[in-house]
Amino acid sequence: MADVQTVSELAQLGAGIAIGFGAVGAGLGIGIATKGLMEGISRQPEIAGKAMGFFLLGAALAEACAIYALIIALKLSGMMG
Repeated sequence: MADVQTVSELAQLGAGIAIGFGAVGAGLGIGIATKGLMEGISRQPEIAGKAMGFFLLGAALAEACAIYALIIALKLSGMMG
C-alpha cells in the first residue's frame, strides 16, 4: 500500500501536469483563434469590429480552460480546499 508521502508526491506531479497541459491548450486555442481573426480581417476588412468581438469571446473561453487547470493544480497540491 502506498504511503502518504508517495501519494503527496504523485499529487504534486499531477498538479504540474494539469497546469502544463492547461497552459499549452489555452495557448494553442488563442493562437488558432488569432490566426483565424487575422485571416478573416485580411479577406474582409469591413468585418473587423464584429470579428474582434467573437475573437474576444473565444479567447475568454480558452483562458477559462487554463483557469480550470490552475484550480485543479491548486487542489492537487493542497493549497486550496
